[in-house]
Amino acid sequence: MKFGKVADPSQIDFSLPEDHPGTKKVLSEHKKPDRPNLYVGCAKWNKSDLKGFYPRGTKDELEHYGTQFNSIELNATFYRIFPADVFAGWYDKTPADFRFFPKFFQGISHWKRLQEDAQENLNEFVLNSSNLKEKLEMPFVQLPDNFSPKDIDRLDPFFKMIPKDIKPAIEFRHTQWFNNAEVSEELYSILERHQITNIIVDSAGRRDLLHMRLTTPTAFIRYNGSNHESDYTRLDDWIERLEKWWKEGLQNIYFFVHQNIEQASPLLSAHFIKKANERFGTNLHIPQMDKPNKLF
Repeated sequence: MKFGKVADPSQIDFSLPEDHPGTKKVLSEHKKPDRPNLYVGCAKWNKSDLKGFYPRGTKDELEHYGTQFNSIELNATFYRIFPADVFAGWYDKTPADFRFFPKFFQGISHWKRLQEDAQENLNEFVLNSSNLKEKLEMPFVQLPDNFSPKDIDRLDPFFKMIPKDIKPAIEFRHTQWFNNAEVSEELYSILERHQITNIIVDSAGRRDLLHMRLTTPTAFIRYNGSNHESDYTRLDDWIERLEKWWKEGLQNIYFFVHQNIEQASPLLSAHFIKKANERFGTNLHIPQMDKPNKLF
């Protein structure tokens, strides 16, 4: 993972910024649940990336992953649209309470850039991924760095192309979406109108993406660790902020852990889940590493 990577994480101010004023407004429209819906996972389940996670002799990585986590942020779907039977196979290999969060195919977001001629790719992605049935929780769009506010007119037509029973999340990476108040307010208005969840990215080298603005009662957070001891205290800070949002009406927490060296991701996820269970009254399984190694 090269996105947001820095040479020396100790030089970064990792404190979370204050909430955007619009976040409390969105949350206030909802009653605080007894406990939030909590899904925590990694970005991938490959044994080559998650070294030390799988016991020796593991025959099916996804089957084992599903015994440890209740969700996966599925990045593989960005690179190609898998056949329907592959999605169906993933459905069959995972427990009933497991959920998938597949990334939209790059042909939609990067090649066609949300324009009308993305419809064919979009239809195929939606049709095939529908074989995940109720385990398809929230697919998400990751836009390229050069998708800027000059492209804002593409958002409304694109969201209308998506079937109404799918409510995706979306991640913006161009800094001008967040450093111009007029542009930001127009963006947030569009997302709220279509009930699209605004992804928050917490990455060492891209603090500008830590906008703290929710557009639905769902916090979808892509947490990029730095393989540094500060990764754990950063997670503790997120628990504090999410508890605040929960008290204000937050319904869903979708939290996915990435790392420069991915084998640390299950360890960080376990830390986060343990703290979340204690704070929110949830009862998620705490993932176990076959060969624990903190790496830092």
